Amino acid sequence: MAVGKEVYLDLAEGVKIPALGFGTWQASDEELEKAVDCALEAGYRHIDTAYAYENEKVLGRVLRKWIDSGKIKREDLFIVTKLPEVGNRPSGVVKYLQRSLDNLGLPYVDLYLVHTPFGYHERGDDLHPMTDKGMIDIDLSTDHAAIWKAMEDQVIAGKARSIGISNFNEKQIERLWNCAERIKPSMLQVELHLYFQQKDLVNYCHSKNIKVCAYSPLGSRGSSQLLGKEIPDVLNNEVVKSIAKKHGKTPAQILLRHIIQRGIAAIPKSTNPQRILQNLQIFDFELSSEDMEKLNGQDQGKAGRILDFSFFKGVPSHPEYPF
Repeated sequence: MAVGKEVYLDLAEGVKIPALGFGTWQASDEELEKAVDCALEAGYRHIDTAYAYENEKVLGRVLRKWIDSGKIKREDLFIVTKLPEVGNRPSGVVKYLQRSLDNLGLPYVDLYLVHTPFGYHERGDDLHPMTDKGMIDIDLSTDHAAIWKAMEDQVIAGKARSIGISNFNEKQIERLWNCAERIKPSMLQVELHLYFQQKDLVNYCHSKNIKVCAYSPLGSRGSSQLLGKEIPDVLNNEVVKSIAKKHGKTPAQILLRHIIQRGIAAIPKSTNPQRILQNLQIFDFELSSEDMEKLNGQDQGKAGRILDFSFFKGVPSHPEYPF
């Protein structure tokens, strides 16, 4: 990995994705617009969103402004969005990808992901339909093979350059891999950070040439209110702080560089202009093998997981949970 150069990962069909992207989950309209403006100005070109985040229209406005002004070309961007749980059926792939494209104001996305391995029954435009018992209305008939065929069709139709999955476990990936007739999944996006390094899952994916992208790479402390629990602060980890001091870097930069050096993409989210810029400045140094070993040793395995989907009432009752 050459120091001083931005890192790209190779997906299928010659598609390259910038290893460091910009996450947009849990950002409101006005602050998101300012943050994406700041991110593009800083040099981010990989932007991650999802239909379920309900912020694609905001992102679309910013992208259109930049493209129309001539400051950026569409082909310089790498835009990722995701099929929502209510769309986890073949007809939903067509419907919701087109809605995403309309929201984003784009003719195609660079990567389209199945957001979760589980689906919901569709009721109008409700993203989280509930049963009369106050539980998420889960559709247990989700057919991954049929959904994936529809995903492949979108690549052939030119509406997505590459396709992948998010929040799938190894068993579910293997099943999908075996039924993917034309195009194999090129990316898996999952929670991954210092305390939840997903080593076995990463090794499995790399053995299949599936690239991995880490969401919540800095530990997602901003999710405390959503989850109703205190979340460990990986940025204040003593090992991280010691290595940051040694390199003259911030703890966040050390955490992101650790992920990138493992051959994994990362999509940190921030609305703070200074941190947005700092998070991108991780290509001018390299962690030593000793640094990497120390950071690898901070893994807490399953105990380090933060976002286990239990905040969606009823999801843990799914027969394939945990995902």
